[in-house]
Amino acid sequence: MGDATKPAAAGAAGGGWRPFGAAFVVVFGAAIWAMLAQHASMDAMGGMPMAGGWTLSAAWLRPCGWRAGRAFAAFAGMWGAMTTTMMLPVLAPVLWRYRQSLGPLGEARAAWLVVVAGAGYFSVWMALGAMVFPGGTALAAVAARLPALAAAMPFAVGAVVLGAGVLQFSGWKARRLACCRHAPDDACARRAGAAAAVAWWYGVRTALRCGACCGNLMAVALAAGMMDLHVMAVVTVAIAAERLAPDGERVARIVGGVAIGAGAAMIACAAAGLV
Repeated sequence: MGDATKPAAAGAAGGGWRPFGAAFVVVFGAAIWAMLAQHASMDAMGGMPMAGGWTLSAAWLRPCGWRAGRAFAAFAGMWGAMTTTMMLPVLAPVLWRYRQSLGPLGEARAAWLVVVAGAGYFSVWMALGAMVFPGGTALAAVAARLPALAAAMPFAVGAVVLGAGVLQFSGWKARRLACCRHAPDDACARRAGAAAAVAWWYGVRTALRCGACCGNLMAVALAAGMMDLHVMAVVTVAIAAERLAPDGERVARIVGGVAIGAGAAMIACAAAGLV
């Protein structure tokens, strides 16, 4: 009896892939639209030329007359659009496996739990943004007042990119990547549940594992240019490729080699600018 009911349960869970895929396309499209709108708004605001030949992004500048709360809300909008666009491609397969693990629930109930799990996932990234914002604005304010610090920032960015590349070859990265790529389906099923609190915690745990795996690459996106479309596109492809490609471990090493080369080139260019 139990074996006879398993295919039916699997079919009930698998039958919702079309609405799931449609929802993914809608959310991903909305995130891209929001990101492009935020990028256009930042371009209109402009940046601040700094010592060392670089420009401080408007993401770290508080427009004249804005209170701290409004500035943080604007940053949160940019951060939310950026992280949703960059992380949704690797989150979607995880959420689909979660949906399948729920079994033959009603479609509305299952969809609600998937939404809750996704909200839990992105709540972690938003909490990280809430910690990044005060540090970034404080560093920007100090760099604007200390030309020596501003001149050193291109070196620091190059060092971050170089360090992120080196980390791609570490055993720590390999273990984190294996955890994200090869999590057994039964582990997913054990964590799954029909309660909203369980779904939320599932999303939070997924985000923590995901952040540990790709945090070095997200640091590159943050350091090399907040809301820089080219940097975001490269990092998004790198994260998705190492997570989803058949030979993800090799992809991670290739990404690491490219990052090491880019970081070294950035440091060399920064040094040449001081000569």
